[in-house]
Amino acid sequence: MDDYKEHLRRLAVHDEALVKEILPEETRPACALDQRTAALVRIAATIAVDAAPSSFQHAVAVALAAGATNGEIVATLEAVTPVTGTARVVDCAPRLALALGYDVEEALESLDGDTPDSPDRYEESRGPRAHGSSKRTSLP
Repeated sequence: MDDYKEHLRRLAVHDEALVKEILPEETRPACALDQRTAALVRIAATIAVDAAPSSFQHAVAVALAAGATNGEIVATLEAVTPVTGTARVVDCAPRLALALGYDVEEALESLDGDTPDSPDRYEESRGPRAHGSSKRTSLP
């Protein structure tokens, strides 16, 4: 296979060995932060740049390995809201959730079931869904 295709494939899954290979040593600054804090800061940066799902997966895996909890990772998402804006956070939340092993979209769809406590009771108080979307835009 062509070298460039292999590199693209490895970059798409955030192959740490390739990243270290292509990033010169002098551009990797020493960090005064402990590994857990640095990993949470990387998650914040991942959100800020609206990174790809594979980057979220990598950042979350590094944070968890460094001892961060799921709650701290979600708190990092919430903490960047004033800086990145609500739209960015709402857009990134499902990618971060998937990296944590939680499918927000699936969970929201299950709320739209025809059960006696169906979300229809929430729609009455909130009015029609935004832009005709079939998915709930906020939780009760």
